[in-house]
Amino acid sequence: MDHGEIVRQAKAASVQLITFLFCDNGGIIRGKATHVSGLERKLDSGMGLTLAMQAMTDMDQLLVVEGMGPVGEVRLIPDTGTFTHLPYAPKRALMLCDLITVSRQPWDACPRSFLKRTLARAESMGLTIQAAMEPEWYLATKAGEKFTPIDTSLDNASIGATFAQDVVDDVVAALQTQGLRVQQYYPELGHGQHELSIEHDGALRAADNHLIYRETVRNVAWRHGMYASFAPKPFPEQAGNGLHVHLSAWDASGETNLFYDSSDPHNLSPMAYHFIGGIMEHLPALVALTCPSMNSYRRLSPGSWSTAFTCWGPDNREAALRIPSLFWGSEMASTNLEFRPSDSSSNPYISLGGLIAAGLDGIERELRPRREQWIDVDPVRLTAEELESRGIVRLPQSLPEAIAALEGDPLLLDAMGPALSNSYLAIRRADWELFSQRDVEFELRHHFYKF
Repeated sequence: MDHGEIVRQAKAASVQLITFLFCDNGGIIRGKATHVSGLERKLDSGMGLTLAMQAMTDMDQLLVVEGMGPVGEVRLIPDTGTFTHLPYAPKRALMLCDLITVSRQPWDACPRSFLKRTLARAESMGLTIQAAMEPEWYLATKAGEKFTPIDTSLDNASIGATFAQDVVDDVVAALQTQGLRVQQYYPELGHGQHELSIEHDGALRAADNHLIYRETVRNVAWRHGMYASFAPKPFPEQAGNGLHVHLSAWDASGETNLFYDSSDPHNLSPMAYHFIGGIMEHLPALVALTCPSMNSYRRLSPGSWSTAFTCWGPDNREAALRIPSLFWGSEMASTNLEFRPSDSSSNPYISLGGLIAAGLDGIERELRPRREQWIDVDPVRLTAEELESRGIVRLPQSLPEAIAALEGDPLLLDAMGPALSNSYLAIRRADWELFSQRDVEFELRHHFYKF
């Protein structure tokens, strides 16, 4: 869409403010807005942003990171293809942005540019990556400092849908108005918890969609007098919020799913097995990208359907990587891999970029997942001896363990580049230092409404 058309659409819709959004290293959606009168100029020049924003934690602590101090700036340059008029705020619109240097080059510390670099590498190998992200979230009310789920309904219970139907119906309408195709919905296990999934798209658009999704759910809930929380574990006694990531690889035409092979018992091609092999190879380090908050590790525990072990298997929802069963009549189209140890405290550009980089490494090196780690039962049903003999171990059990795994993974660090990886690691270390010195109530309160 050219700049003139965007300005025309904004004015025709009586939009006043257009927000240029980005997601920072702490998983926080941030941005700046321009008035429509200056939109055309800002589309060309972008909006200035201090380099230090990528050294800001999710508690707004400004860290000392080389090259990210008070001197210098980057520009928020919008991707015009993401222009979205907001149905829940009719006088506003948004666009998703890249962080571009003043010399008009992608900034090495830009998460969206990291994903774009990774996808370009995939395309050079003849692969077009499709992705879908399945978020879970809670609806709650607030009295003082206390959040309370809106109901006490059961998993998949129709009464849970009844309590939330006004909010959910408005969320569905808002998502579809913004071009996000809703796939299915149901009340989840936790009290007041919901899962509403949208259809897959190109991986970059899937990451963009997740930010639009988060903004939509939170804003619609707010207009109904409620709070929507995507935090990994907002209520200690309730189920956690996951963000399951589905991935598939297609040819350049987008017509052939390269992960599909009908002759395989699980309908997977050798390429798909190599992709799995890459993810399993880098799995502990990937967790630092997909489960990056202090709160993530309250969710990532055995027996909670959040995936706590290094294993893979068909339709196993306690496996780190699940091979979903296919839908009748659309076997090739529905072939995909589901990565489960993930939550919405992650930056979707960084998490998707890391997962794809790991999978591409598996393809290039022709890695195969370990057969011993294939599992068709809940891993907690295996004895310690059985787990050890099969090489199935716990995923990182704390943020410091995940950080250490990432620091020891040169492939992922190289893929991210030093500017992004150094600032990212600094933020994660700072989160640990702060939250490890405070109590559980402090952690829950400061994670509940950020993501």
